[in-house]
Amino acid sequence: MVSMFMKLSCVVVMMVVLLALSAPEVEALTCGHVRNSVGRCLGYLTNGGAPPPDCCAGVRRLKNEARTTTDRKTVCNCLKSASLSYPGVKGNYAASLPGKCGVNVPYKISRSTNCNRIQ
Repeated sequence: MVSMFMKLSCVVVMMVVLLALSAPEVEALTCGHVRNSVGRCLGYLTNGGAPPPDCCAGVRRLKNEARTTTDRKTVCNCLKSASLSYPGVKGNYAASLPGKCGVNVPYKISRSTNCNRIQ
């Protein structure tokens, strides 16, 4: 009976270790990551036209990575901060970027957006 208990205990411990090793590591989004994701969009954000494919790829990737409310708020605040760093960014181009890339963003990309209200 003790031998059976020991074997069962070992199996449980092995399963816990395997689950811990296979769990995906979650990283918080940072402003550096946000800037890198949309950095290829700067030409579009200042001059309009059609956003380049690598810009839209970054927008899609960022949208997919912002899975939680905290992530979405972080992205919003980082975009606002970045837009203030680049005075040539036009608000109407920023607001239209997700649509031009075929990405649905649940808030308006704008310097006036209250990021604290984002869900």
